[in-house]
Amino acid sequence: METKYRSIYEFSRLTRIFHWIRAFSIFALIATGFYIAYPFLAPNNFTGEPVGFLYALMRSWHLIFGFLLIAVSIFRIYIFLFSKECHIERRSFLDLINPIVWVKIIGNYLFIAAHPHIKGAYNPIQLVTYIGVMFLILSISLTGLILYAHVFHEGLGGFLSFLRPLEVLFGGIANVRGIHHILTWAFIIFLPVHIYMAVWNATRYPGAGVDTIVSGYKFEKDG
Repeated sequence: METKYRSIYEFSRLTRIFHWIRAFSIFALIATGFYIAYPFLAPNNFTGEPVGFLYALMRSWHLIFGFLLIAVSIFRIYIFLFSKECHIERRSFLDLINPIVWVKIIGNYLFIAAHPHIKGAYNPIQLVTYIGVMFLILSISLTGLILYAHVFHEGLGGFLSFLRPLEVLFGGIANVRGIHHILTWAFIIFLPVHIYMAVWNATRYPGAGVDTIVSGYKFEKDG
């Protein structure tokens, strides 16, 4: 007997676009951030003229992708909370407060239980991780803005001077930079785990694989 599947629209177009923009921005920020912390490359300049501004170029790209990440994350939080197309994502909170789903999903990850039927787009562990990553983005964005305000005293940098009390609260600009660097390592740890788990789910449950964040649809057995 032929198995029939039905498609479920899981991720809206904006959700998918924002996901890939954030992913690309995070990779770019990690690369440029490490160069800013330790400029291990230098342009060949045998004339002695001040034309090799590689450090300034890396720093400018770091700022561009940083503000892009902040803007996209703000809009992502907004559509997650209020967009009609994201209602299936918000329904994941029903599974978050269900202890039976927690037990079953942990058992599934340990290969001792079947995957439970979930009401939303994320299982409880995925939702907790997703919320944690959002707080991580907000934290690293905040420390980045404090660093930006410390250097630029006009325009947006001057406007962000109201963040100076937070700089004092963190113990000074050196501590802010240190926290910013530590949070970068949190992303470095998260990214391979996230990619591995996405591929792991795709191999075990092809109907809700990696292509879901590309097409927006997942497939479940009908009935």
